[in-house]
Amino acid sequence: MTERPALFSFLLGGIAAVGFAPLDLWPVTLGCLALWMGIVHAARGIRAALWRGWLFGFGHFLIGNNWIAKAFTYQDAMPHALGWIAPGLMALYLGIFPMAAAGVAWRFRGARPDAPYVLSFAAAWIATEYLRGTLFTGYPWNPLSEMWLPTPIAASARYLGTYALSGVAVLAAGAVLLAVTRQWRTSTAMLALPILLGMAALEQPAPTRMTATAPRVRVVQPDLDQEQRPRDDYAEANLRQLARLSGKPGPAPRLIVWPEGALRFLPEDGYPRQYYWEATPYETRHRIAALLGPKDVVLTGGNALMFDTAGTLSSATNAIFALDSHARILGRYDKGHLVPFGEYLPARPLLSAIGLARLVPGDFDFSAGRGVGGLDLPAFGRVGFQICYEIIFSGAVVEPGHRPAFLFQPSNDSWFGYWGQAEHLAQARMRAIEEGLPVIRATPTGVSAIIDAQGRVLASIPADRPGAIERPIPPAAPPTLFARLGNLIALIVGAAFLLSAIALRRFAR
Repeated sequence: MTERPALFSFLLGGIAAVGFAPLDLWPVTLGCLALWMGIVHAARGIRAALWRGWLFGFGHFLIGNNWIAKAFTYQDAMPHALGWIAPGLMALYLGIFPMAAAGVAWRFRGARPDAPYVLSFAAAWIATEYLRGTLFTGYPWNPLSEMWLPTPIAASARYLGTYALSGVAVLAAGAVLLAVTRQWRTSTAMLALPILLGMAALEQPAPTRMTATAPRVRVVQPDLDQEQRPRDDYAEANLRQLARLSGKPGPAPRLIVWPEGALRFLPEDGYPRQYYWEATPYETRHRIAALLGPKDVVLTGGNALMFDTAGTLSSATNAIFALDSHARILGRYDKGHLVPFGEYLPARPLLSAIGLARLVPGDFDFSAGRGVGGLDLPAFGRVGFQICYEIIFSGAVVEPGHRPAFLFQPSNDSWFGYWGQAEHLAQARMRAIEEGLPVIRATPTGVSAIIDAQGRVLASIPADRPGAIERPIPPAAPPTLFARLGNLIALIVGAAFLLSAIALRRFAR
């Protein structure tokens, strides 16, 4: 590794991606991080350290984002060949963040890897990962902390949150590096933090007894083979499949949840007649209401249309509709955090002129809603909404002052590919742990799941299978420390690591 540090930095970054879902080989990621931290320390100058940092990040995000290639096969208006190029182009940019962390840590290096070096690396990683999740609308996919999900340490996200827990991962990797250099006492002290966090998180909540009339949730996954390229009969076939899987009313109120974009018919009144094509909104709502018991409610993904002053269709929103057994729309939520290139095309005049389009088929861009929100539903309390991509933003999934009983995440993961589906589920589990809230996921092709407030998957429907799961709605936990303080915790932990590194370095002198 000392002879070809650049090459090994790239390879270690790529191999480190196997620590996330679906492979979950987290010890491999820890080992790769430890070796890379040693390679960065050995750099003779800041330029070499930055180069090694960027190469690690490039390899890491190139492999971790391989699923994006599938998205470019989703519609023919986007050149499919870009699917092989897009992950590389993204990795060119995303590699900047590990590069910055490596540069900061290298400035704190001593004669050999030591505690100040590791602590500064952990602090810098927290800061740069947070920036990755916020700059230019943010892309916090596969934060390092998600590698802890197969372990008890993941539960400490309820105290620390995603970004601070990523710093703990760097600290653990640094402890491995120090053990290799036979600094046993310091290595043991650093390993103590993740071990203690894991032990503290072992506490399990007492089981909640549910009565036969307690509210239930039924998650429906239609898995039609037309999802990728719908035929003319797709809207009708999808609604029939959703109806078939929605079950029968019983003594308990049921919240029946359908995926993102599930309802291709328009349920709202007030649009020009030509936009209703095959079914009126009255017919659509009453077909859905016929599936429901008196206290049942359907939450379905769909679209709301927007018109300009001349009455011309100008845009649409990616929406969730709540419908009851009286065929009434109880409320609507519009997605606030849209996906660049997915739901809208940045710099449209320029990019469309060179033949690019957004990945979700359609002739115009979606419009953003007002942001994080929810609805109060009879028998179910307040439901918070996170449509698809919105769930990946740590600290930004609950409306301030309106804590819900649970979060509903309809998503369309059919264009995510195998790795992306598993990684998206992992993101939902992390939000459940952080906020102490159950998360209900409904997707057209998988993976649909019911996740409890501790991030455990209670039930799921595998990818590429039709089905439904019905269970009592898991209870919420009391607001966690992270739910109260949010990413202020990341700032506190990062500052503590950095100040400790400075103090130890000065003490050593």
